[in-house]
Amino acid sequence: MPKVTANSELKRRIFFTIAILLIYRFGTFVPIPGIDVEVLKKFFASEGASMFGMINLFSGGALERMSIFALNIMPYITSSIIMQLLTSMHKGLESLKKEGEYGRAKINQYTRYLTIILALFQSLGVYYALSNPEHSAFVSDSNIFMWTTCVSLVG
Repeated sequence: MPKVTANSELKRRIFFTIAILLIYRFGTFVPIPGIDVEVLKKFFASEGASMFGMINLFSGGALERMSIFALNIMPYITSSIIMQLLTSMHKGLESLKKEGEYGRAKINQYTRYLTIILALFQSLGVYYALSNPEHSAFVSDSNIFMWTTCVSLVG
């Protein structure tokens, strides 16, 4: 087995980080199927998009392009905050936190489950906000586009 030096480990980590950043940047330009880009541009140019403008700022412009990475890391951050608050309020989670590595692993697992649930709710919110009858950004009004949008944003 070859000896791993600190230099080669550092190079491996740098290349991994660069690869993940490239995948993320590529994913921010892959649009969700069924989106009318022109209507979306008009929506973000209007005054009513101030809340979406803030979310778009945190997602690096991915929401404005309605890409598959539009939600970014926000559901995970939100679920982490919720779990931190719950561990201080709920006796069962507080005792689980004190169990050491096993407890932290379980809390992390609960955080990931909560992330999926929050991402689903946020993707439904984005879909319903953008499917306003006045300026619908979707090509069709079918349920297939709704589930495609939600699965694309959660994934």
